[in-house]
Amino acid sequence: MLCGRYHFLRRFFIVACLLLITIPISVLSAQENIVHIVQPSETLYRIGLRYNVSVAALAQANNIQNTERIFAGQQLIIPDLSNAVETDLFAREPTYHVVQRGETLARIANRYGLTVDQLAKLNNIANPNRIQAGQTLTVFELPEAETTSTANETNTGGGITYIMQRGETLADVAQRFGVSWPAIVQANNIANPNIVQAGQSIIIPNASDIVDLGIIDPAVAPLAGPPPTIQHGKQIVVDLSDSRIYAYEDGQLRYNALVSTGLPQTPTVQGNFNIYLRYESQTLSGPGYYLPGVQWVMYFYQGYAIHGTYWHNNFGQPMSRGCVNLTNEDAFWFFKFAPNGTPVLVQA
Repeated sequence: MLCGRYHFLRRFFIVACLLLITIPISVLSAQENIVHIVQPSETLYRIGLRYNVSVAALAQANNIQNTERIFAGQQLIIPDLSNAVETDLFAREPTYHVVQRGETLARIANRYGLTVDQLAKLNNIANPNRIQAGQTLTVFELPEAETTSTANETNTGGGITYIMQRGETLADVAQRFGVSWPAIVQANNIANPNIVQAGQSIIIPNASDIVDLGIIDPAVAPLAGPPPTIQHGKQIVVDLSDSRIYAYEDGQLRYNALVSTGLPQTPTVQGNFNIYLRYESQTLSGPGYYLPGVQWVMYFYQGYAIHGTYWHNNFGQPMSRGCVNLTNEDAFWFFKFAPNGTPVLVQA
C-alpha cells in the first residue's frame, strides 16, 4: 500500500514537472496582465499584433518613450484591455475618422490608442482586413494632450494645415496644392524634405506669405516617383536607386513606401515581370535563414517576392537576399492593390 502511494506521488511529481517545463518561457502570468519576454528580432508592432494590443497601449503600460527601441530579453507588460471599451472609452466624447487611401484598421486603431478588436466592435466590422477609403469610423478622442486632427486639411488664417498620409512625399503634397516644395519647407522649417512622416502636421502656405526662397538648396529636393511605363491599369515600380516601391493606377501614383532590397552579393533582379503567386502568410527558408509567418507575399519572378518584414526595421538599406522587404502594413496595402498578373517593373 505504501509502495503504491509512493509510486502515485512520484508519478504526480513527474507530471507536474513536465507541465512546468512546457510553459513557454516568453509568456509569464503576472496577476491580471501578461508579461512578455522580447525575443530577438521582435518589434513592438509585432508583439501588439500577437496580443491584439495597440503599440500606444504597450508603450503606455511599459513607460516606453521610443516605440522603435526594444531589446531582446526585455520584459513587457501586456495590459488587459478587455473592458477598455466599456469603462475608459465611453467616458470620452465619440468622434469620427474618415478612412484615407492606404490606411489599415491597425494603423487607425494605433492612432487613437485602441486595439483592432475594439475598433472593429465599435463599428460592427466583421473582417478587420476590409475597410475602404472614404468609410467613416466611430472612434474616441485621446486626452487633449495626445489628440491629433482627424481631418486631412484644416483652413487657418496662415494657410492650410495638412496631415501627411502614409506613402506621401513632400513633392506629392506640393503638387496637390499647387505650391512649390521649397515654400512648404520654408513655412515649416523642415531641415530635410525627404524626412517627413505619416501623421505629421504641415502648413501649406498662402501665396501671399511666400517670401524669397533662395535659401533653399535644390540639391535636397524631395523625392518624386519615377514615371510609370503603363498608362492603363495597375503597375508596381520598384526603384532600387531610392529604395522605394510605387503603386500606379492608370498612370497616377496611388501609394509609395520605403523598402529594403537585395544585398550586393544577392541583388534584386531587374526587369519587367508580373505577379504570379500570392500568399497571405508563408514560411520563407533557405541557406542560413528560417522565417516563419512572413505576411503578404507576392512572387513576381522565380523566388523573388514582395513581402512584409518583421525581423528588421532598416528600410531604405539593402538587407535581403533579393526580395523586396516592406513593413507588414505597407505589404498589406500592396497585397490588396495588386492581384495576380499585375505588372512589376524593377529598375536601378
